[in-house]
Amino acid sequence: MKAETSISAQGLFKTFHKAKHGIEVLKGLDLSVEKGEGVAVIGASGTGKSTLLHLLGGLEKPDNGSIYYGDRNICTMKDNDLSALRNKMIGFVFQFHFLLPEFTALENIYIPSLISSGNMNRAKKRALELLDIVGLADRAIHKPGELSGGEQQRVSLARALMMSPEILLADEPTGDLDPSTGEMLAEMLVKLKKDMGVTMIIVTHNHDLARLMDRIMMLRGGMLEQHTL
Repeated sequence: MKAETSISAQGLFKTFHKAKHGIEVLKGLDLSVEKGEGVAVIGASGTGKSTLLHLLGGLEKPDNGSIYYGDRNICTMKDNDLSALRNKMIGFVFQFHFLLPEFTALENIYIPSLISSGNMNRAKKRALELLDIVGLADRAIHKPGELSGGEQQRVSLARALMMSPEILLADEPTGDLDPSTGEMLAEMLVKLKKDMGVTMIIVTHNHDLARLMDRIMMLRGGMLEQHTL
């Protein structure tokens, strides 16, 4: 039985212009990720890993190429439709948590859902469930400044899962954490992938995290190639 493709990128080109010079970051890149698969993207700094993730998440547009979610090419979607797709299908986790300092952990998690649905009770219930899943049920009323770096990142992960996304895009999720906390978060990501069936694409310099994914890709020379660590 053929596996279902969750996301595919075809012929992606991206050039950044600075002064009179152009820096070509992606050069016809292709990527296909199956539903429920975990893919780690590694590579040297400045090779375009974060740019690739932003393109896949619809946060930026490629100069050329296509990105398909199922049969929908997000590169040709209108902004409103793309925003709706991002909100429904994609969860983002970044190296820095970007939590709102004036809100509690619980509020930081359920705000995206509340904006979308307007159902406070349902949003709070789901946020509490996610706090329990990431092991922070007892930290619901604490604000980000009262949480450790690892706890803040786990709140960020719960927030990314709030809308039950099909795809989780993570950019250096353990990059700002100490080794032991990073290992704990890496194991949590793998468990969530298994339990929830979420497709994951993770940009990382953490080789231990990369090895936990189903597949490792190296971004080099503007292209992706299969890699083994």
